[in-house]
Amino acid sequence: MKRILVLCTGNSCRSQIAEGYLRHFAGDKAEIYSAGVETHGVNPRAVATMKEDGIDISHHTSNNMDEYRGIDFDFVITVCDNARERCPFFPSKAKKFHHNFPDPAKATGFEEEIMQQFREVRKMIKDYCQNIIKENL
Repeated sequence: MKRILVLCTGNSCRSQIAEGYLRHFAGDKAEIYSAGVETHGVNPRAVATMKEDGIDISHHTSNNMDEYRGIDFDFVITVCDNARERCPFFPSKAKKFHHNFPDPAKATGFEEEIMQQFREVRKMIKDYCQNIIKENL
């Protein structure tokens, strides 16, 4: 079974969404983890936008990457430039992937405008995760 780690800055939005989709698309072919260089808690809007697409991430926790230093990952996916810059070396033989997704937590405006930005980022991450699994598992 493959082990996949998704890294982001605060492990609150993008990495949580990616973890949800990677679990969904990988099924029992991989163990999926997500972490941040910091921990900010799981963003309620990330939970809500994933629920709209039928995926429950309400049980996810916000974890620090140091918690997973002892795990030998097959893949490490960074989903923001900050995580890649602050964690350029993760001690493992893992194949590394990177894509800088916009941070929906920084969205401004009325609630519906903010949620629309979450949905747009969710779609980008969903497509990316589906391709990662399709091409590598």
